[in-house]
Amino acid sequence: MPQSATDHGLANFDVRRSNLGLALRHLRDHGPRSRAALAAELGMTRSTISTLVSELIERGLVTDGQPVHSTVGRPSTAVEVDGRTVCGIGAEINVNHVSTMALDLRGEVVEERKLALDARSLDAERVLAHLADLVRETVSSLEVRGVSIAGLTVGVAGLYDQTRDVLTHGPNLGWYDVPVGAILRRDLGATFRIVVDNEGNLAAAAEVTPGDPGRQDILVLHGEVGVGGGIVSGGRLLRGSHGYAGEFGHMIVKPGGLRCGCGRQGCWETVSGLRALLEMAADPDDPIRNPAMALDDRLAELNRRADLRDTRTLRALDDVGGWVGVGAAVLTNALNPATIVLTGYYAAVGHHMRPAIERELRAGVLAPDSGGTRVELSTLGFSAAVRGGATASLETVFADPTQVARRTVPVGGVP
Repeated sequence: MPQSATDHGLANFDVRRSNLGLALRHLRDHGPRSRAALAAELGMTRSTISTLVSELIERGLVTDGQPVHSTVGRPSTAVEVDGRTVCGIGAEINVNHVSTMALDLRGEVVEERKLALDARSLDAERVLAHLADLVRETVSSLEVRGVSIAGLTVGVAGLYDQTRDVLTHGPNLGWYDVPVGAILRRDLGATFRIVVDNEGNLAAAAEVTPGDPGRQDILVLHGEVGVGGGIVSGGRLLRGSHGYAGEFGHMIVKPGGLRCGCGRQGCWETVSGLRALLEMAADPDDPIRNPAMALDDRLAELNRRADLRDTRTLRALDDVGGWVGVGAAVLTNALNPATIVLTGYYAAVGHHMRPAIERELRAGVLAPDSGGTRVELSTLGFSAAVRGGATASLETVFADPTQVARRTVPVGGVP
């Protein structure tokens, strides 16, 4: 059957949309390029690239940058990702806080907000209402600047069934079968896309560095009250058939050990989570055991004591670090990642724990030299999950730049 004019037009649009995304992702992953270099690297004609770049400029996604000098001829102008007029928003629901972050296409932080609270003492609706307030404040600030919203991705501690859009098990929050996505969509009444995911998955996604081969096959271990993380293979997050992958904290590493919040005994997080470290390092009346003290301050005090060579603190860090290494060795035998990235509280005190972690990796991994796996500390700290959410929200723009409207006149004054 002959193709109709409508079908032909749709096919052309799909090709153009795909090529726009390809060009935009290439600039993100490889940095500024001349139009000629972009054409050569993508295998397209210069006229095609010129048309694509012109449209991306009209949509505010790329801009002309610095001159590029070659050995012959006149210098050409580099094209680079702009995106100051587009942001993705990430959010996080944690035991100790709710937070938001807005990133532009260059990955630069535009807005960041955080509210400390004890989520376990509040019902889910109340916590989500606090988060919705933070999101509204973030959106309002962005819209005043003329920035459009690519979407909102929310990380939550626990098992999140994305098929049903329900947090099925959040033992550290005390939440079970909570329709987080539906509640937020109702409360926000937003026109942009809202997605909910496990915070460990988002923390893992935030650690992928485009173009860095050492950050394409990684195991991310995220330590807070609970322990989770994510598996990245070939630069892509592995979620599992129902999205439950990454619940590392509930591996049984000490049968018959302490009871976990999930109801079982001997889970990895009972010996490697933040609670285990604090209980080992300090008495119950010690300020660092007081939840009212900001977590960053509690960890800073732990580091101060370790730097002063306090015996109890060093013993606790070594013991807990050893358990982190035990679990990491099990996962390394199964996955052989290029890099294990420690995030959350592991990153904050990890320089004191790393010797014990690496000791247990060497002892527990069958392959020589720990299978070539190295241990790194995240530089994102406790913002890894919320940053990963903002990055995930922006992926829709990199996949389909046409969702961002063309701008008929230049937009000035956008930071």
